[in-house]
Formats: sequence, C-alpha cells, structure tokens
Amino acid sequence: MLIWFVALYLLLTVGVGFYASTRVKNSRDFAAGGRSMSFPLVAAMVFATWFGSEAVLGIPATFIQEGFAGIIEDPFGSFGCLMLVGLIFARPLYRMNLLTLGDFFRKRFGPNVEMITSIVIILSYLGWIAAQFTALGVVFNVLSDGAISTTQGMLIGAVIVLLYTLFGGMWSVALTDFMQMLIIVAGLVYLTWLIGDMAGGPVAVISHAANEGKFSFMHSFEPKDFVAFIGAAVTMMFGSIPQQDVYARVMSAKTENIAARASMAGACFYLAFCMLPIFLTYAASMIDPAMVQRWLADDAQMILPHLILERTPLFAQIMFFGALLSAIMSTASGTLLAPSVTFTENVLKRFLPDMNDKQFLLAMRLTILVCAILTCVFSLFSNASIYEMVGNAYKVTLVAAAVPLFAGLFWKRATTQGALASMGFGMASWLWLEYTHTDADFWPPQLAGLLFSWLGMLLGSLLPQILSARDPARAHVVGNASGAVAIE
Repeated sequence: MLIWFVALYLLLTVGVGFYASTRVKNSRDFAAGGRSMSFPLVAAMVFATWFGSEAVLGIPATFIQEGFAGIIEDPFGSFGCLMLVGLIFARPLYRMNLLTLGDFFRKRFGPNVEMITSIVIILSYLGWIAAQFTALGVVFNVLSDGAISTTQGMLIGAVIVLLYTLFGGMWSVALTDFMQMLIIVAGLVYLTWLIGDMAGGPVAVISHAANEGKFSFMHSFEPKDFVAFIGAAVTMMFGSIPQQDVYARVMSAKTENIAARASMAGACFYLAFCMLPIFLTYAASMIDPAMVQRWLADDAQMILPHLILERTPLFAQIMFFGALLSAIMSTASGTLLAPSVTFTENVLKRFLPDMNDKQFLLAMRLTILVCAILTCVFSLFSNASIYEMVGNAYKVTLVAAAVPLFAGLFWKRATTQGALASMGFGMASWLWLEYTHTDADFWPPQLAGLLFSWLGMLLGSLLPQILSARDPARAHVVGNASGAVAIE
C-alpha cells in the first residue's frame, strides 16, 4: 500500500510539471517564470528548494552525533544566507533585470570574469544535485525493502525529476514546489505530534537533548574551535549567495518587495522546519535506543526512515515518505535548472551568439539533460554523505564568487583586475589548503580562501590605482560596460 501511494504521488508530481509547461512561451518563462510570480509562490520556492534531503536525513544524522556544533553550516548558515539575500541583495539585483548572475559579472567586470564565475557556479551544483539523487536512491531502496537497489532508485528518481523540469522549467519548479511545501509542512507537523508523544512529549525530548549538551554551538571556546565555528558559518551563509537558484527566485517575483520579503519568509520557514526532523531523529534515540545505536554504527541517515517504518502506522509512513520525496524532488528540480540556465546563457551563448529564442530554449533543455546525466554519474562514484556533499558544494563559490559579487554591488572602486585577483587568490589558497589540511591545522581551508579572496580584490583594485596616481603616464584607464574602472 505504501509503495502504491508513493507511485500515485510521483505521477501527480509529473502531471503538475507537465501542466506547468503550458505556461512556457519563451526562454524567459522557462528560466525565470517571466517575473510574474506572487509572494506565496516565491516563498514556497525558496523554502522547498532549500529544504532537501540534507534537511530530512543529513542534518538530523549529524545533529544526533555532534549536536548544534556539527550543523552550523546548515541550517544556520543557510538561514543567514537567505536573510542576507532578502535584506541586502534582492532589491539591487532585481532592478538590474538580468537572466543570470553570470550576466551581472559580465556587466560589472567583463566577459572573462563572467566566464570564470559561471563555470564556478555550475561546478558548485554538482554536489548538491548529486546529494538529492543519492537520497532518492536511498528512499526507493528503503521503500522496496531492498528490491530496488540504491543505484536503480537514483536512476528512477533522476528520470522523474528530469521529466517535469525539462518541460516546464521554472514554472514546473514553482507549481510543484508549492504543492510539495504543503505536503512537507503537513507531514512533518503530524509526525512531530505522533513521535513526540511516543517519546514522552516534546518537553521530555528537548530536555534530554539539552542535558546531553546537544544545543551547544561550540565544543569549547579555544581559539581553534572559534575559528572553526566561523569557517563553518560562512561556508553556506556567504557561499550560497552567489548561486543561480537564489538569483532565479529573486528574478521570478512580480516586484522587488516580493523578492526581498519572500526570501526572508522562506529563510524563517526553512530554519523552523529543519528543527522538526532533528526533533524526530533525537526522539528515536529515546524510543528505540538499540535501533539508533545500530544505525549510528552503519549509516545515521537511516535512523529516521527505519523508525517510521518500524514504529508507526501506515498513514504516518505515507506522510513521512511523501514529505521526504517532496523535499528531495523540490530541491533537485530547482538545482537542476539553475546550472543549466547559467551554462546556456553565460557559456554556450558566448560561442553561439546568434541563437534565436527558440534555439536558446532548446539549448537550455538539452543542457538540463546533460547536467542530469553528469550528476548521476558523480553521485554513483561519490562516497561522501549527503550532508558533506551539500556543504562541500558551496566552498568553491565562497572562495571564488562571493567577494566579486559583494564588491561588485557595493564597492565602486572594485575593478576587473580586482575580481580576477580575488578569484585567483581565493581558489589557489583554498585548493592548496584542502590538499595539505590536517585536523591539527588552525585555519579551515574555506575561511582562509575567503580571506585571501578579499586580499586579492583589495590589491587588484587599489594597487594599480595607487601606482597610476604616482605615475599617471604609465596608466591607461578604460571603463567597462557598467561604468566600473579597470587600470592596465
């Protein structure tokens, strides 16, 4: 019965996606929903896209082992990212009326910066999408009691997500996200009430977790631990801001006020509902300690699914797996669309500048197909956990794209040379430290990379200006398309 309900739900999702395709008239409808979406739709997209497999499986599994100290990156860093987007970034980006973030980098710093940052953004999605496909494989494997292997489940899930994203684009993402958000909310609220009661009530669960020290954000206040805390916090807080999926939701809104407020509302919903799977997983340690210990030794991500299958009635199982599949597919569809739009607009279009709108739309759909295949292959060969895949995805944008975006929007003296130096310094230092890093090292590689990225921006932008002021005869000043100044 459970499998049949899941099958019907998947068919409904694909049906909604195909219905959404009737609203796609051109490439802008496909990529950004035609800048026509209301507050509820945009807020639902923000919440549902971010609330993925890591929120239901990865974050709770990490929490039960390490407490809040282990999940600083996500959900707390993610919450900070979405709040910053709503408070600071949404309005100025919305007014520029561009299709992708790559367009911003081209307008502000020129085509070379556009190309590099676009490739960085595209690569960052590899881990995030792979995490969702891996989670789909795990879910189908658990639901079928092993009859469907994890690999087969990944392929089935990828095909389903690909189908409705391929035809409806952003409209498919919006309508399915709204439906999936309702299922997530209803399912998790019901399960929190049911399982919380089984564990002796919410107060008992929260008190038990507090007594075990799970609500501590740092294991100690030693300088090394404090720096590690900062490194974890900024990874997704700043590394997620220069992402196409965030920008696409800003651009899909009817007005800039909707864009800003929906981002902040989505942030609040995300943080609040991330607490529910954490609560459920920790309650499992009180309801069935032996089962929890068994899965902690094997795969902590399986604690919650097995608690639901072994301890709850059919209706609760339907609600849980409906919410879980909704969370995974809403994230997978949004993250599959974002790099495909970026590649078509900011990489492929550079080599095929004469594409008409129909050809551009076809190119985006073909890119989505290729992206789905590549991420499936990556997920098949990756040994990282879902939480690690998602966290690692944002390190590359943190060290290579965050500073050029910040400086490009809010610092008039930022130049093309500064942006290139920022990316070079950030990427080189991060890659070197990732390669040589040990647990005994003081600086987290991504935090060092961010600091070097700022150093590159400052030196690359200011040093040529200082030198030219001392020796004007050597300076040749040129303006770029945005009015920013580069000095050669």
